[in-house]
Amino acid sequence: MSLQIGPCDPWPVALCCSTEGYEPEEVERWTRVASTILWHLSGMRYGPCPVTVRPCARSCLDSMGPISFQASTGASTGGWVPYIGADGVWRNASLCGCKSGCSCSELSELYLPGPVYDVVEVNDGGTILAPGLEYRVDAPGRLVRLGGQQWPRCQEMAEPPGAPGTLTVTYRWGLPLDDAAVAAVSELVCHFLKGCGGGGSCGCRVNRNVTRTTRQGVEMERQDPTLLYAEGLTGLPVVDAWLMAVNPYRLRSPSRVYSPDLKRPRVTTWP
Repeated sequence: MSLQIGPCDPWPVALCCSTEGYEPEEVERWTRVASTILWHLSGMRYGPCPVTVRPCARSCLDSMGPISFQASTGASTGGWVPYIGADGVWRNASLCGCKSGCSCSELSELYLPGPVYDVVEVNDGGTILAPGLEYRVDAPGRLVRLGGQQWPRCQEMAEPPGAPGTLTVTYRWGLPLDDAAVAAVSELVCHFLKGCGGGGSCGCRVNRNVTRTTRQGVEMERQDPTLLYAEGLTGLPVVDAWLMAVNPYRLRSPSRVYSPDLKRPRVTTWP
């Protein structure tokens, strides 16, 4: 997956504060700021974000993950390649097909880095495949070919998408934004608008250097905000409740498992 420094789009909001007196551009700007902050604090897992990849099929000889070697007694769509198993016994491996741990027949699948929100389009050499009839998505991120067909084991990477011999998958990855996420980002946007976009004593204009004040015999003590920031919190009740629920262990990025045997799909970043 290419480097991403923020959410793809501003998160949806349902503001509980009045935006009277604010320009729409100003509200949108602080919505982007709040969305970026919560995207980082929640572990950079929320989307959905569109991405287009050029994958290659997983091969028995390339990966020893959830796909196992096809035994010589099963069906095959290609030639046989001898190999020595972990027990030291010679066996034959199918060159073009693999069986999963549960499938009785050969299962053709591609790996999509996720979490996969939905698949927008699968373009196989200029032919748009029908979801549910010609492919499906199995967790975690397996794009399975249906109808007895096979994904191509390789493709013409030098050709543009849709050309003969190419395979392009456009999908959206990331966790969906539910009502709790919308409430959290809405509270943070209002906080910024009150202190940064106009008058007020919160947001950008609040004096964070003062933790104790005394006036006319009344003493007030505020919590040191730097302690909250160190814990990945903001001091706003709805925002912090949401962050504690979705990211209790303060993850800074999505968890990933890396393997030198796993081929990741190619992503074109420019032009």
